[in-house]
Amino acid sequence: QVQLVESGGGLVQAGGSLRLSCAASASILSINVMGWYRQAPGKQRELVAARTRGGITNYADSVKGRFTISGDNANNTVYLQMNSLKLEDTAVYYCNAQWYGINYWGKGTLVTVSS
Repeated sequence: QVQLVESGGGLVQAGGSLRLSCAASASILSINVMGWYRQAPGKQRELVAARTRGGITNYADSVKGRFTISGDNANNTVYLQMNSLKLEDTAVYYCNAQWYGINYWGKGTLVTVSS
């Protein structure tokens, strides 16, 4: 099993920045894909950004150019740097790991963007 613990959420004004962290209990080099998803009130959970263990990244169109996913192999942590935040980025952000064919999820961290 893999445990995932997110941190870094909070309240930020539109145009501001936040960095989310996801600490994994396993080496992220052994995890095929790690990603960030988000779920806004009344909406389905959606992919925000993903990163393969080889470092290939993928982003939702809505965050391209504003968000960056990165990994720290030494600390088994994946980050999501979020810049130029918009009101519509408000959501609970979840860390995901795809490991040996199984999806693992963190408990989520709330990001609230205010005007």
